[in-house]
Formats: sequence, C-alpha cells, structure tokens
Amino acid sequence: MDRDLIGDLSMLLAVADEGNFTRAGHRLGISQSAVSHTVRRLEDRIGVRLLNRNSRSVTLTDAGERLVSTLRPSWQQVSDRIEEIRTLGEHPSGLVRVTVSKSAAQRILWPVASQLVRDFPAVTIEISTDGRLSDLAEDRFDCAIRLGEHLGPDMIAVPVGPPIAMAAFASPDYLKDRPLPQHPEDLIAHNCLVMRHRVDGGTYDWEFEKEGEERVVRLKGPFILNDSGMVLQAALEGHGIGFLTAPEIEEEVAAGRLRRLLSDWCPPFEGYHLCYSGRRNVSSAMRVLIDRLRFKG
Repeated sequence: MDRDLIGDLSMLLAVADEGNFTRAGHRLGISQSAVSHTVRRLEDRIGVRLLNRNSRSVTLTDAGERLVSTLRPSWQQVSDRIEEIRTLGEHPSGLVRVTVSKSAAQRILWPVASQLVRDFPAVTIEISTDGRLSDLAEDRFDCAIRLGEHLGPDMIAVPVGPPIAMAAFASPDYLKDRPLPQHPEDLIAHNCLVMRHRVDGGTYDWEFEKEGEERVVRLKGPFILNDSGMVLQAALEGHGIGFLTAPEIEEEVAAGRLRRLLSDWCPPFEGYHLCYSGRRNVSSAMRVLIDRLRFKG
C-alpha cells in the first residue's frame, strides 16, 4: 500500500467520524476543499462512490460503510500502539476531563489522581462530580467512571473497582413505628427517597433480585434528588427509605445511624468502570490514569 493511499484513507475516516468536510478539515488542520478533493481522488482511484453529499453534511454510501468498518478497528489499533510507544519515551502530559459521582470520586478516583499528579506534574485532571449522567461527546469529557449498568454500548470499559451491591436503608427513627419491608413490593407503602439522574429523564427505578426472581419497583416519596449525599442526609433525618450503593452507607450502618433493608434482595453486580469512546485516541495522560485505576482484584 503506497503512502498516498494511506493518507487518503485516514482522511476518509475523519470525514466519516465528523459527518462534515469542514469539521474534518478543522480536525486535520487543512482546508475543507483539500478534504473534499482528497476524498474525491480516493473515490476515483477505487472506482466507486464512498460518500453521499449534500449542502450540510455527508454520509457514507454502502460501499463507504463497508470500507470504513474494515478500516476503523485496524486504524484504532495502530493509533493505540503509536500512543503506547510514544509514552515510552516521554513523561505523560496533558489534560484529562473525568465525570464521576461524588462517592466514586472520593473512594476510587481521588486516591489515584492525587498521587498521579505528584508523579507527573505535566498532567492535569479535571474532575466533575455533577450528579447527572453526562454525555461524553456532548459535554467534552474524555472519560467517565460509572457503574456497569450505566455503560453505553459503544464504550470501552475498564473495571476500576470490585463487585458492588445496592442497598435499601432507613434510619431507626423512620422505622420505629412502621413495619419492616420483607419484599420489594412492600416499599410501595413507604416514603422513598427517589433519584433523577438527568433533568430531562425519568426517576430511577429500584431493581431487586432473589433466587432468580426479579422485581423493578417505581416508588414515590417526599423528595426527588439528584445527589447521593442528599439522599443520605434525608434518610438520616428520617424522611424515608433510600437506595444507594452499599459502600456509600457502610459507615452510617456501622455507627447505627442507618439500618440496611432487603439485603437478601440486593446481590452484587459488576462495580465501577472507567469508560471512554472507542473512537477517540487515548492520550498519554489518560493512559497512565487508566493503568493506575485498573482493578486488579
């Protein structure tokens, strides 16, 4: 394969990713017309049309889809290997933007990030603890730390923590004059502290499982919250039953300020993962963060 063809194919991939000649040109640091000319030359060389063009965007033809689907995995492997080799000869540097829940930031990300920036002063880690599930591309994050159930289908996911269980809980004061729930359906008779992860999304359903029986319960209560710390506070003040990951409440349970409920209905599942788009190049800074966060248990 000659050098010109390799360059033309890389430009086709950029256009396929961006869906627009102008954006592809900005990404590659060349003009829109140069991108268009190069792709046209590739089509002439292959002898088949690869793009459908209109005034606002471009889309792949069937032949273009086939070519790009073949190219992309190999191109990503080459890009990843080049980045690995580059890091052998230089210190990691650059900015990594991470979106993560407050609890996972404190328990999983912060201990690693705190030491990493000491070891590599040229690395900057931006940590966003917004309670909502951010869209990585839309909000321009490099990666997210999320529970396995919140991972997108096109994400590369690296485990960064052990298996984890959900936990229903309430304060002794709230439970004092109320019957203890024995089955998830019993929660319907209780005040429950509901969460909504996105402003434009629905409230979070509580999921339970025991001996192959699954229950998904939609509940109501005095508050709808988007922050686990607020759920914890409301439960401690006796407003109702909360539902968070078990590590988030373990100190309060151990101190007797909260009581765990329905634990036999909350089996462990895959824990936190660091996830990122498989279409993005991984910087040297992000690679060292992934390596240090990777769960080795």
